[in-house]
Amino acid sequence: MGMQGLDAGLLGILGLMVGSFLNVVIFRLPVMLEAQWKTECADMEGQPAPAAVPFNLLLPRSRCPNCGHTIGWHENIPVLSYLLLRGKCSQCHTHISLRYPMVELATGLLFLWCGWQWGATATGLAWCGFCAALVALAMIDWDTTLLPDDITLPLLWAGLALAALKLGSVGLNDAFWGAAAGYLSLWLVYWGFKLLTGKEGMGYGDFKLFAALGAWFGWQALIPIILMASVIGAVVGIGLKFSKNLREGGYVPFGPFLAGAGLTALLAGPGAMLKAVGL
Repeated sequence: MGMQGLDAGLLGILGLMVGSFLNVVIFRLPVMLEAQWKTECADMEGQPAPAAVPFNLLLPRSRCPNCGHTIGWHENIPVLSYLLLRGKCSQCHTHISLRYPMVELATGLLFLWCGWQWGATATGLAWCGFCAALVALAMIDWDTTLLPDDITLPLLWAGLALAALKLGSVGLNDAFWGAAAGYLSLWLVYWGFKLLTGKEGMGYGDFKLFAALGAWFGWQALIPIILMASVIGAVVGIGLKFSKNLREGGYVPFGPFLAGAGLTALLAGPGAMLKAVGL
């Protein structure tokens, strides 16, 4: 095995472990933000803050939501533990969602691809971080219709920093205008839709995520990214409507489709995306 294969394999293993951690982030970060908002609201109203209990990305240890069994290290090996446990809690045998190993596997494969393309270099690790952020954002937004600033803003600044250091796929000028155009384009769509209908068609997190994608890929990639995200989002939305699986209010979050289009831009390139949507 050459160095290219070795780097890819090592980053793939790292990706499996990062994917396991992302499952924690996906579940806990929205809960942490909600607790923070409640504390801030209580403070503004002059009310005592809710009783604080240790709850963050590290504490408490992961437990079975049904029986409270603490997950041991041997039950938390990415993908493998799920297979050995046959997708069930070792104590109460409650079914464990297939989504957990799928997030681990997807992250591992994305890291593997980055390792194959760039090796275990600063550029390769940066793109691994990009992939991890998009996986987390897609799942959080799908679950909660929330795109946390804690992830979107660091992703935006990381893209600009990578361009400034000449480690990314575009120069700083293209990255800057990509971020600006990404944010402003969806901001204009948001306000145009709101003025016409009186409703909010998307959230501010979508602006920030699109700006981040512009920073990583440059302004030239914005059109294929938004077209692919819109087409796939529309198809999924129609499918959910006909299957009567739309959530309350008939709202389908746009963030997962933006994230998916961003990953497609990484894997296939913006040119291939334009062909995929028939342009």
